Amino acid sequence: MRAGRHRAVPSAQVVIAVLIVIAILPAGATVLAPLALALLAIALLWPVQHRVQTFLPRYIALLVTLAVMMLALLAFGWISTWSFGHVGGWMIDNTARFQQHYDELRQWLEEHGIDVDVLWADNVGTAWAMRVVQTVTSRINSTFSFWLIALTYLLLGLMEVEDFESRIRAMRSPVARRLLLDGSRETAQKLRRFMRIRTIMSITTGLFIWLFTSGVGLPLAKEWGAIAFVLNYIPFIGPLAATLLPTVFALIQFDNWQSAIAIFVGLNLIQFTLGSYIEPRVSGNALSLSPVVVLLSVFTWGYLWGIFGAFIGVPISIALVTFCRHHPSSRWVPELLGRGSKGDGV
Repeated sequence: MRAGRHRAVPSAQVVIAVLIVIAILPAGATVLAPLALALLAIALLWPVQHRVQTFLPRYIALLVTLAVMMLALLAFGWISTWSFGHVGGWMIDNTARFQQHYDELRQWLEEHGIDVDVLWADNVGTAWAMRVVQTVTSRINSTFSFWLIALTYLLLGLMEVEDFESRIRAMRSPVARRLLLDGSRETAQKLRRFMRIRTIMSITTGLFIWLFTSGVGLPLAKEWGAIAFVLNYIPFIGPLAATLLPTVFALIQFDNWQSAIAIFVGLNLIQFTLGSYIEPRVSGNALSLSPVVVLLSVFTWGYLWGIFGAFIGVPISIALVTFCRHHPSSRWVPELLGRGSKGDGV
């Protein structure tokens, strides 16, 4: 009885600790979410800085590394702005078509006993417009703060990587030393491989979406390909949005359900083939999480941290499962959650 009681206490403590962490995560999003992004960026950028440091001073290498990151972010931001901006411009130019379809939908709803004007008056007005303006302003301010905090973490982290490794090597506990060193190295390698494969598959998805929409005569084919490339970085949610948007526009453009459904099926076939068949085989068992865990990661972290959480959720799960693999008491976690059958998959 006494031995069983001693075994039960640590388990209860672990459960309580996990619940406390889950409760803290939403409240600490302002600090923890930029930290998570900075750690991912450090894992991706450190090999670049390490190579540059072989022939340039440390701080100049840091500036070069940050310049590479800024160029990549600017390119990604330009693609996003260009594609969504063109789609928005097309919507403005075709306002009459949207108005026509809205009138047809309103007439159909009214024929079925739904008064759209009453719903519109109840939900849309001056107060609603003010809430929208306040929400947009708040999001802009929070986004600026988010990137400023993340950049600060990134600068300090890149300067401390080597010193932090030295401090880990000096730790007295061999278990903790091995866990932190091996776990950090393997996590960084897997995150780099994950982002490399995700980028390649996003480019491939964008090209196929562009060719398909161009072949069926849908306007803005290049823009739909670019949007598919951008949104493909968010598993499940991004590809779904990348298929729904062109489908809605196909309905407006071709003015019939058959064409819209055919385009929706074609787009989903591309997304399913690349995302659910080819990408797991390119990734291999050494990297892949179980599809259920990937979906759970996207929705859980998206619920905690919003759209950024949906993006960063899978890398966080990869890191957690990888660290669990390097401790004897938690090796069952990758065996349960990984795609591989021998416990080596994350």
